[in-house]
Amino acid sequence: MPHCQSYLQTLREVGYRITPQREMIIEALAHSGQHVTAEEIYTQVQGRSRAINVATVYRTLDLLVENGLACRAGLEDSCVVYAAVDHGPHIHLTCRSCGLVIDANPAMLAPLADQLDREHNFTADLQHLSLVGLCADCRSKRRT
Repeated sequence: MPHCQSYLQTLREVGYRITPQREMIIEALAHSGQHVTAEEIYTQVQGRSRAINVATVYRTLDLLVENGLACRAGLEDSCVVYAAVDHGPHIHLTCRSCGLVIDANPAMLAPLADQLDREHNFTADLQHLSLVGLCADCRSKRRT
């Protein structure tokens, strides 16, 4: 079963109605294969149906995040992006100076997750994380 169909099935099983608009939004996210903004999804599905507005896109994306089917991350300049959970765990290192986004190995988070569980009895959702800092180039420019 394609993952967009499994997302639709999961939502049906927990009692959500699947409208044509929701289905188009879910398909757009699931088939994007990358991080997308709500506005990018809106632009894509608007071409298929005028019965969609950007608020519907945001509500559907929030629904997917709440049900563990998508993740949301903030990148530079308060840009919020979404990805289907099939995109896999990942870390973005975002330079606050130049906006460069570096992908880092998510395995580095395992010790943090273990420590949070041990010390705080807290299970952190570390599937999609964005950390803001300075890249090597911007750091070296500030030192000179």
